[in-house]
Amino acid sequence: DELLPENGFNVARALVGSEGTCAMVLQADLRLVDSPPARSLLVLGYPDLAAGGDCVPQILAHGPIGLEGIDDRLVSNSRKKSLNLGGIERLPPGGGWLLVEFGGQTRDEANQRARHLMDELSPDAHGPSMKLFEDAREAASVWAVRESALGATARAPGEKEGWEGWEDSAVPPERVGPYLRDLRSLYERYGYVGSMYGHLGDGCVHTRMDFDLRTSEGIAKFRAFVEDAADLVVRYGGSISGEHGDGQARAELLPKMFGEELVQAFREFKAIWDPEGKMNPGKLVDPYPLDHDLRLSRYRPAAVLTHFQFPQDEGAFAEALLRCVGVGKCRKLDSGVMCPSYMATREERHSTRGRARLLFEMMQGETLADRWHNEDVKAALDLCLSCKACRTECPVQVDMATYKAEFLAHYYEGRRRPLTAYAFGWIAMWARLASHTPSLANFLTQTPVVRDVVKRVVGIAPQRQLPALASESFKTWFRVRPAPSPPGDRDGVRGKVLLWPDTFTNYFEPNVARAAAAVLEAAGFEVLVPIEDLCCGRPGYESGMLETSKRLLRQTMDALRPHIAAGTPIVGLEPSCVAVFRDELTNLFAGDPEAARLSHQVFTLAEFLQARASGFELPRLRARLLIQAHCQQRSVMGIGAEGQLLERLGVEYEVLDSGCCGMAGAFGYERGVRCDVSTVLAERVLFPAVRAAPEETLIVADGFSCREQIIQGTGRRALHLAEVLHRALDGEEGEQAPRPR
Repeated sequence: DELLPENGFNVARALVGSEGTCAMVLQADLRLVDSPPARSLLVLGYPDLAAGGDCVPQILAHGPIGLEGIDDRLVSNSRKKSLNLGGIERLPPGGGWLLVEFGGQTRDEANQRARHLMDELSPDAHGPSMKLFEDAREAASVWAVRESALGATARAPGEKEGWEGWEDSAVPPERVGPYLRDLRSLYERYGYVGSMYGHLGDGCVHTRMDFDLRTSEGIAKFRAFVEDAADLVVRYGGSISGEHGDGQARAELLPKMFGEELVQAFREFKAIWDPEGKMNPGKLVDPYPLDHDLRLSRYRPAAVLTHFQFPQDEGAFAEALLRCVGVGKCRKLDSGVMCPSYMATREERHSTRGRARLLFEMMQGETLADRWHNEDVKAALDLCLSCKACRTECPVQVDMATYKAEFLAHYYEGRRRPLTAYAFGWIAMWARLASHTPSLANFLTQTPVVRDVVKRVVGIAPQRQLPALASESFKTWFRVRPAPSPPGDRDGVRGKVLLWPDTFTNYFEPNVARAAAAVLEAAGFEVLVPIEDLCCGRPGYESGMLETSKRLLRQTMDALRPHIAAGTPIVGLEPSCVAVFRDELTNLFAGDPEAARLSHQVFTLAEFLQARASGFELPRLRARLLIQAHCQQRSVMGIGAEGQLLERLGVEYEVLDSGCCGMAGAFGYERGVRCDVSTVLAERVLFPAVRAAPEETLIVADGFSCREQIIQGTGRRALHLAEVLHRALDGEEGEQAPRPR
């Protein structure tokens, strides 16, 4: 219609909707819309989303800058996936919600506009529940519920898979309420289930539905539904594609909306620009059928035996690879943990999405040969830091660290791994042997000439410093130390707790475990330490040593069986080890009740003190803390307990939004591109913040790798939270002490 004389024969506008079928846009001028500096969020709760849709015209009359809707199914699925629980709890009562955002030059101006709408809605006895969010952080938590909608509805526990297919139909905003009711009725007629959400202020409705896209019967039913849904939206004077474009998915339906005469005009228009039909063929005009190229209909991966059991994905690696639906949240550069390698390289193959797609193609077997031995897949996974951030930050919980470990376990079957894999993957064994003669071990790793030879042979970057062994391990110290004083009468004995002596704490930084033992005993607990030499197997994951890791975990469960049966809580000081018990353990031993019990018995120090010693009076510590949170802790356990504990301590603290520190176990030590990426990541936020921190600021990092990265990159020694708590108990304040060895 932009080519009509009364519209000025605007060829540029005519091209806009052609979706690459006529020309490729290399440059465009944009019309900018003012973004108000102050915003307020009003949330309205209705019995269901359609009831909220009925009120859209009334709300639009007040000039909001945003009007979004979510339904109860989206909220329910978010709860099942533990997504944005804080935002969900802040919603007012209802079964469907409208998120109405107002803007202004000041917060008061934005709030005043919101209150005008509230005043208008309040007298209605059947009006919505209402909640105005003036705090930006609270508003952000509620917005996160809407922004995570795709992930919440794609794959929820206990639900069938949700798929796109009718995800962005749109009707005039004044008709969105009735349209939602009729669309829901159409769902019910076909026996489909799906949530509804979207940009209701624009009449655009998003949804994901439990289509069967694998069988011929399911695909035929899907096709019939989409054709009926197109007829429905056309009756409402709407669009089959309100936001995402028609492409191949719905171009076959365009004659329903435009009529054959206009579609023929589209065809002639395209022929002028592209007479040979080379520009994006099969879309918009002369399109492929909408059910022609559904990837699930062709996905016939061979059954493979895996080490991980993927209990949340029907027990199949191939099913786990279907999680990624291309949202691309892993392609961010400014905040959070995911995806560190993409932040460093900005290459698609190094994003979670890119890797997931390659693994999918590998299992499909059509475009990538050699399956487990494919070198392109290996190269894409090589810079994955196994931070596990995608496990929580990805809306559909793609767990690339697990997929990488599984791939490498098969890739190296019958092959020799690099020396770095044996040097770091077997670190528990090497450290245990070296602890018998720590001075000899330190001579080999700390004496310049000898050290440089060792690093060159093993493949360690020359600029990296190898950590030195402590002269006495924590377990040795614990075994020969004088018996601790009995707890005071005020607290009594709160019970027993097992302190997990991970390899790095036990052999390299025993001062951390000593501090933790002192804190736990001061809180009134009897501290136990395993007699056996145990390891969770974490170092072996990086190179796919899953058989070794499973064996070590089985040894651990055998050794701890009495404690598991007794329900003895276990405190881990190294976040990556705690993450193994809380995550990988139940994936490798899915269905094993002993593994499940052990997983629930392992805590970080902060989690344990918050859960089991909330009445323990911590002395106030006058200090400022700069905290580097371990990436796997953020992803698996979270850092909420740490914040609560620090509030009890009375310190001023800042948690850096730095993501992964970049060291990631052995990753940052390896010569070449891995070390380079490690440094790039640290220089993004962490190093500048540490260098800028005053000397009296305490740098805190619970991860051994994080502390190594910080001291090697900035010269500042970072403390473990256990050491901070111990300082408070001892009445210490001020600068950090030199690094102990």
